[in-house]
Amino acid sequence: MEQRYATSPEHVPGMDTAELRRRYLVQDLFRPDEVGAVYTHHDRVVLLGVTPVSRPLDLPTFPEIRSEFFLEHREAGVINVGGTGTVTADGATYTLTKGSCLYVGRGVQGVTFASEDGADPAAFYVMSAPAHTAYPTTLVEAGQGNVRELGDQLTSNRRTLNQYIHENGVKSCQIVMGVTTLHPGSMWNTMPAHTHDRRMEAYLYFDLPEDARVIHLLGEPTETRHLVVANREAIIAPSWSVHSGVGTASYSFVWGMAGENQSFDDMDGFAVADMR
Repeated sequence: MEQRYATSPEHVPGMDTAELRRRYLVQDLFRPDEVGAVYTHHDRVVLLGVTPVSRPLDLPTFPEIRSEFFLEHREAGVINVGGTGTVTADGATYTLTKGSCLYVGRGVQGVTFASEDGADPAAFYVMSAPAHTAYPTTLVEAGQGNVRELGDQLTSNRRTLNQYIHENGVKSCQIVMGVTTLHPGSMWNTMPAHTHDRRMEAYLYFDLPEDARVIHLLGEPTETRHLVVANREAIIAPSWSVHSGVGTASYSFVWGMAGENQSFDDMDGFAVADMR
């Protein structure tokens, strides 16, 4: 498990491209027949990529979290960004098509990920945060969450947002999670940009062609930087940072938050003209 320590806004002006990427860009989460893991000290979130190709993969217990099993003190949201697969949680098996979401509550001891025979390998993206109580493991199939249409074609940011784990949907202690897909011809996500000082956020970009990239903005609104992001790469966005991007091709992304509250609309917006 790789560890990323927390940073403050004062760090950003002195960072070069290599350091920005080392601190905020998560690469190589999805390796065949492996479980990739990054622990960020921003709200103690763990990001995992699970890619069962030739065999099922168990969710391991990492020594860095000092638990008897991974979900002893944690909860997790799982979204499949690959072919159809299954997640077995304490003996109950759930089938996840591409874009489907499974919430797994605190206290679940055995979690196993597998791809369906004959299908493209599944690729499970997992976001985990500390939890103070247990909520039921719950599956939401792709497109069956709370759907919100945002943006405008005239500003190239028309997008469909599917909320899965949120205050009025699947119950969790603190995770909020869903998938956003841009409409054809739209390339911008989350613009105008915002911050939410009460929650960190992580993005996983997917369905991006291999030769395409997303230019992701981060940093304080008046001190922005950018990262060039490829398919199935993730961004760690501290609570003080904007999190917005524009692609060279259409794409989707998994967004996940953890922190002080679960109110999706608790954010501080910034006009485009005020950004620097």
